[in-house]
Order: sequence, then structure tokens, then C-alpha cells
Amino acid sequence: MTALVCHFIWARRLALLSLLWSSAISVTAAWVQGAEAAEFTAGQLLVATPEMRDPRFAEAVIYMVKHNGEGAMGLVINRPLAKGPVKDLLQGFGIENEDAKGDIIIHYGGPVSANTGFVLHSDDVMLDDSERVKDGIAMTADAKLIEAMARGKGPRESMVLFGYAGWAPGQLEGELEAGAWHVVPADKTLVFSKEADKKWQQAMDRRRISL
Repeated sequence: MTALVCHFIWARRLALLSLLWSSAISVTAAWVQGAEAAEFTAGQLLVATPEMRDPRFAEAVIYMVKHNGEGAMGLVINRPLAKGPVKDLLQGFGIENEDAKGDIIIHYGGPVSANTGFVLHSDDVMLDDSERVKDGIAMTADAKLIEAMARGKGPRESMVLFGYAGWAPGQLEGELEAGAWHVVPADKTLVFSKEADKKWQQAMDRRRISL
């Protein structure tokens, strides 16, 4: 991706993010409801098989945040979009922080609510509305966590994503039966790897019989 394209994408995102980030909190709350229902793939990875027909998910690796009787939600972890100064991103949220340094990478999290933001991160730092998923991985839908990251007070591992992948009740089960996905174990090493272009093959190497 050229520097010009990255700059264009970054500028376009910043124009929208300050208005739309807060909607992530309500999205997260909706998925927290029904948490007592039996969970299936939550905390694992969905890996698109070569038979995946939807081009939006070709060679996608998705970390599953929720999967119960009310549906499923996950975040694509191998589609970086753009890189830019974290200070500029915070300003897009209306947060002024002169001490913010360094760059941050924005990732495509999925086709649903493409301008809704999430932070997928290790659970060593949690906010009040953070949700611990499994095996030391959590999700937060609050820009305050990015501010903490910019001050060097954030979690050890993290990634910022916009959009998510969502399934209605029974929809994901149908896709699994159709052979669209492999279900493989997740861990922080793979989820937070900086080598996004290698994640699909690494996840495929872990594949087992689909549920």
C-alpha cells in the first residue's frame, strides 16, 4: 500500500471516527446480553477455508468474541488498513494529548458497522466496560484505552479495529456445516502477531476438525 493511499485512508477514517466510536459501546452491550447461553467458538479463531465464497472473508482469520444462542460476533485480525500518528487518532476522538507519541495501525475488523471501533488486547489492563473473552484476551470499546496506550499505560499487546463480523442465530453453524470455516485454537502470539500476512497460513497449520 503506497504512502499516498495510506494517508487518504487515514484522513477519511479520522473524519468519521469521532462521531461513531461511541456506538461501539452499545454494540458490545448487546452482545454481552445472553452471556449465560452456551458458548461455542468464543475465544477461538475462525479460519476461512479455500472454499470460502464470500470475497470479504477470503483468507480471513477471525477472533471470536461472542458465540451463543443469540448469534456470534468476531473481529478479523489479519487485515491492517492504515498507519498514522496516534496523536492524530486521539484528536479525531476529541482527545488532546500533547504527550502522545508514535504511530498506530488501524485494522479492518469486519463488514458490519465499519466505522465502529474496538480494541482487542491482552487483559493486563482493563477499563470498566472492558470484556474479558478467554485466555488472557479482552475487548474494549472505549477510546480512553487508546489514550492510555498513547501514554504508555496501555496493555502489553493490542490492536485497534473498525467494524466486526456478525452472524444471526444459527447462521454461523450453517457456515461451519458448509465447510466455510475451520475452528482453531487462539493464543496471544498468533492474535497479536505483527506479521498479518502470515496469520492465515499459521492458523491453517493449526486446523482441526470443524465443529
